[in-house]
Amino acid sequence: LEQGKMFGGCTSYNRVWIPDNEEVWRSAEITKNYKAGDRFLHVQLEDGTELNYPVDPAALPPLRNPDILVGENDLTALSYLHEPAVLHNLKVRFVESKLIYTYSGIILVAINPYKELPIYGDAIIHAYSGQNMGDMDPHIFAVAEEAYKQMARNNKNQSIIVSGESGAGKTVSARYTMRYFATVSKSSSNAHVEDKVLASNPITEAVGNAKTTRNDNSSRFGKYTEISFDQSYQIIGANMRTYLLEKSRVVFQSENERNYHIFYQLCASAMQPEFKHLKLGSAEEFNYTRMGGSTVIEGVDDRANMVETQKTFALLGLKGDFQMDVFKMLAAILHLGNVEITAVGDERSSISLEDKHLSIFCELLDLNCDKMAQWMCHRKIITTSETVIKPMTRAQAVNARDALAKKIYSHLFDFIVERINQALQFPGKQHTFIGVLDIYGFETFDVNSFEQFCINYANEKLQQQFNLHVFKLEQEEYMKEDIPWTLIDFYDNQPVIDLIEAKMGILELLDEECLLPHGTDENWLQKLYNNFVNKNALFEKPRMSNTSFIVQHFADKVQYKCEGFLEKNRDTVHEVLVEILKESKVCEQSFRSSLSLLMVTLNATTPHYVRCIKPNDEKLPFEFDSKRVAQQLRACGVLETIRISAQSYPSRWTYIEFFSRYSILMTQQELSINDKKQICKIVLQRLIQDHNQYQFGRTKIFFRAGQVAYLEKLRSDKLRHACIMIQRSVRGWLQRKKFLRLKGAAVTIQQYFRGQQAVTARTLKQTWAAIIIQKYCRGYLVRRLCQLIHVAAVTIQAYTRGFLARKKYRQMLEEHKAVILQKYARAWLARRRFQNIRRFVLNIQLSYRVQQLQKKIEEQVKDTSQFMICTNFFLVISALFRALMLTTGLHELKYLYFTWSYCICHVLSPFFNRVLESHFQSQKEIYEKEIEGLNFKVEHLSQDINHLQKLFREENDINDGIRLEVSRLTSENLVRSRCQTKQSMVLLLSNTIQMCLWYKALKFLQSYLKPRGVVVNMIPGLPAHILFMCVRYADYLNDADMLKSFMNVTIDGIKQVVKDHSEDFEMLSFWLSNTYYFLNCLKQYSGEEEFMKSNTPHQNKNCLKHFDLSEYRQILSDLAIRIYHQFIIVMENNIQPMIVPGMLEYESLQGISGLKPTGFRKRSSSIDDTDTYTMTSILQQLSYFYSTMCQNGLDSELLKQAVKQLFFLIGAITLNSLFLRKDMCSCRKGMQIRCNISYLEEWLKDKNLQSSNAKETLEPLSQAAWLLQVKKITDDDAKEICEHCTSLSTVQIVKILNSYTPIDDFEKRVTPSFVRKVQAMLSSREDVPQLMLDTKYLFQVTFPFTPSPHALEMIQVPSSFKLGFLTRV
Repeated sequence: LEQGKMFGGCTSYNRVWIPDNEEVWRSAEITKNYKAGDRFLHVQLEDGTELNYPVDPAALPPLRNPDILVGENDLTALSYLHEPAVLHNLKVRFVESKLIYTYSGIILVAINPYKELPIYGDAIIHAYSGQNMGDMDPHIFAVAEEAYKQMARNNKNQSIIVSGESGAGKTVSARYTMRYFATVSKSSSNAHVEDKVLASNPITEAVGNAKTTRNDNSSRFGKYTEISFDQSYQIIGANMRTYLLEKSRVVFQSENERNYHIFYQLCASAMQPEFKHLKLGSAEEFNYTRMGGSTVIEGVDDRANMVETQKTFALLGLKGDFQMDVFKMLAAILHLGNVEITAVGDERSSISLEDKHLSIFCELLDLNCDKMAQWMCHRKIITTSETVIKPMTRAQAVNARDALAKKIYSHLFDFIVERINQALQFPGKQHTFIGVLDIYGFETFDVNSFEQFCINYANEKLQQQFNLHVFKLEQEEYMKEDIPWTLIDFYDNQPVIDLIEAKMGILELLDEECLLPHGTDENWLQKLYNNFVNKNALFEKPRMSNTSFIVQHFADKVQYKCEGFLEKNRDTVHEVLVEILKESKVCEQSFRSSLSLLMVTLNATTPHYVRCIKPNDEKLPFEFDSKRVAQQLRACGVLETIRISAQSYPSRWTYIEFFSRYSILMTQQELSINDKKQICKIVLQRLIQDHNQYQFGRTKIFFRAGQVAYLEKLRSDKLRHACIMIQRSVRGWLQRKKFLRLKGAAVTIQQYFRGQQAVTARTLKQTWAAIIIQKYCRGYLVRRLCQLIHVAAVTIQAYTRGFLARKKYRQMLEEHKAVILQKYARAWLARRRFQNIRRFVLNIQLSYRVQQLQKKIEEQVKDTSQFMICTNFFLVISALFRALMLTTGLHELKYLYFTWSYCICHVLSPFFNRVLESHFQSQKEIYEKEIEGLNFKVEHLSQDINHLQKLFREENDINDGIRLEVSRLTSENLVRSRCQTKQSMVLLLSNTIQMCLWYKALKFLQSYLKPRGVVVNMIPGLPAHILFMCVRYADYLNDADMLKSFMNVTIDGIKQVVKDHSEDFEMLSFWLSNTYYFLNCLKQYSGEEEFMKSNTPHQNKNCLKHFDLSEYRQILSDLAIRIYHQFIIVMENNIQPMIVPGMLEYESLQGISGLKPTGFRKRSSSIDDTDTYTMTSILQQLSYFYSTMCQNGLDSELLKQAVKQLFFLIGAITLNSLFLRKDMCSCRKGMQIRCNISYLEEWLKDKNLQSSNAKETLEPLSQAAWLLQVKKITDDDAKEICEHCTSLSTVQIVKILNSYTPIDDFEKRVTPSFVRKVQAMLSSREDVPQLMLDTKYLFQVTFPFTPSPHALEMIQVPSSFKLGFLTRV
């Protein structure tokens, strides 16, 4: 409590930690002020229990951190650094926030969740790639990225040391680091090296991992993997070193444990054809695999794992023959374990030659069965004078058999590792490497033997190296910040290392005893007692045991049982049994040498530490056993790091962080100073009077423990005071409003009440008089109203009657006029009827007269010519017609005309027919005479033809002479052909010159034409139109070769320009636009009906006539897609660095700063606020993209697709970063994100791009911002979240809820029960359980056909193009 006295010490309402047997530490709140000398501290536990806790005034309980500091990414960010604070912070993060990684200074603490988590995909790897450690949530990928970055920046080798108990997740963590390096450093030239490096893991796990009571996949060896990089920092190979394989597991397993996985994989595949010759069976049939009573692991398919092991062998180039040799040796070990050794008396033993397993063992290894049976039960003792063969007892023979099995497996393991290293060898020189050390952490069991002693010895060495490194970093940090360095007391475990490895130490005495012929464990233990008991404080003898000893390690006291130390250290195998071994070997010596080499390697690299923690022994997901975790934290050095930090200045803030967080405590006068660093100094000197409690560095402020909590209290008090003032004003206004409303109601009630009280006799008289007056008054008013109504009714009647009378008069007038009209109409009808009757009479008369006339004509003289008859007839008719005209009117005349016509055509037609027939007969006779004359002429012409045929035959005889003349003219033809060749060469030269001019124009358009010089005051796609006019000219000439050559050169030229300017946004935009317009021109003028619908008649005349360019259109379409993708990549690369700083980190809204202490790992954005990206930077970049695309004439649809892709990238990267940054998941940050989204929406509206669907791509981010702001307490809140967050997956919603971090004391954390409630409501959703959005996703691009409105003949080539050599045809 010394650290808390500045804000009240042991005062009421302060919270402390008190020890507890079950939970290690429990939180309690002080209910009564503590005074010096008090024996008890009055506290109340969180469950409401009152407690009088006895205290020692010299060692008061540690204070608890404010809730606002709980759940931090880095333990060093806590104001109070002690064991309960560390334990509580880890528990909150693990249980409530479901976060398994936490920083503790330079250490990454990784707690095994015993559950698959979606935080290791390639999207997560890419999200951490290139980021600083403090910028993202703690992660194993962040440590790997830091190692990779330091290797590339400093050209120094790195090491990642992964340690922890069995079952803590060391192997998985090491595997993820290697996978990270394989992903971020993949090279195209060595495409399979990364796969081979990763493939080594399944093999080593199969032969080196086993099921234990603590872990289903426990590594029973240490492994140091060096991943080698070239000068480009790409993986070129790897090398593996192993340490301390647990060989005893081959022949012995404890209850509920298994042998190495490879044995069970082999037994599960025994029935496969390729393994039948091994003569194996199930694992229950062999002593070496059934000893632990647990041959199956739940959820593990050994047969499938065997297939995977074979595949990884093959991937490493270890083919079937090698694999089968390995499997033979493994099968031989299993059969060796089943060899029956029988006792023959007390001193001898024997093995039957009929033993089936012995025969199989010898067959598989090609050994002599008789010799093996003999020498497994005998041993040869060689003295100076003779060689003695001595029989062994059954126990000795069993030990010899087991020792042989262990030795075979040990050599096989080393051989496999050697072959893996050969497969991972690489040509060339290694530039740098990153080593990944996967080694067991400190171990202590109920019975600890030689293996645990070696493991703990190795951990002592690693802990010493860790302490020195932490001490060195602390010193460097102080020196870098120009802060006076004071020596910090830290635990140095050199004494216990000396106890183990120094001269006449534990190991040397062990080696000495092993060399003695009759050395025993008891003799060695007695030497230890004699040398160290009461002489070395780190060595003790147990009170109740004479076969054990105790060593005080850095983590804890461990009691070792001496039984088996000498045997395991000797690791003896008889020479007769294994010819390779010439003499006994000492295991510890090789282990010490390999450990020494490991320490030399680690000391030559920059180490990075990962401490894996096992949260519970039952392997339950997200269950936190405080006892077990506290034990491991003490053992792995995390608490030692915390202790070292707490002794000096554990809390460290940059000036920018301090200013942003505590500006609320600054006065207006202080804020008026321009230098923020100076402001921070002035404010601190005013707030904390004791200047020893902090130090000002160059970039940071260093605080002693408890000072940040004090500042947080001041800030909280200031905010609370402001809240109280606001509440006071609001409550006063509400109370005044309520008072005025009550006052009005009271006045109204008083009014009515007083009226009731005032009823008297005088009032009654006045009331009666008033009623009388009202009666007469109302009667007068009614009468007056009746009179007015009467007058109005009379007036209305008068007007109505006048209106009706006038209406009737008008009707009478109208009827009179109708009578007059009827009169005239009837007269007209009568006259018309009379005329019709008279016309009918005239027709009858006319018909009669015509008949009479016909008779008269027939009576005429018959010899009179017909022509004259007709003439007379028409003369008569004409006369008759004239006569009728004189006697009839106009209408009658017309009628008569049509009547006469009818009569002439029908009545007189027979007569005229007879006249015409006689005329035709005379003409026929004349024509027959002419035909006879023509036939005579034909005969004369036939005679002429015969004469001509004779002349033709005479001409053929002359042809022989002509052929002789041909040979003479041959030479003349040669001369003529040479003249023609010269003419063709002239034509070819002309075409070549023309093509050169085209290529010159194309070269200029593609290489020297600058976008900025084209787009000003010119039609969009002008170069594309010029290119198409060249195509049209080739079509006009109908020259296929010219067209093909030009199109190929054009396409190749565009490809080359795009390749040469692959990072030039303006050039890519320019050529994307022109390629698109060129493609549209080829479609528009192709002559195909679907593309000609919008053409003018004149444009249709310009269509291509001779060639179909659909194939080239497809090539251009593919090229346009390729340019578009590169165009998008360039835009994304330009805007990507701005997204997270602008969308997440920059705070434009006043008073919503969300910065909190970050501990040892500083955010890169908190180092310096100059030249940082803001939301304005993003909008300016978007505007630049938009204006450039518009200037280059990019089609509006393509522009919308590009903007949509950019907005998707902005939303995806922002959301992914939000998922991986717990410090950004707050209500205030949600407000800032929503504000930034509104800026983007406003930009879309300003550019008229609402129809691009870009806004919809921001919907997941918008919903995430809403989720951060919404209330998260009740069932209705959970239901609203499920209904609203439709664009977020269940995993993403739960991640945001778990990561929600209050910035102030007024905010509340999301309870685990609420998260579970939301998960239950979302369980019916069928969405992909993927956390990260794919930032590499590209929407499908479409190129709409937009015909050009510009006529080709109207396009002018500007002089600025320098294409004067082109001529319009």
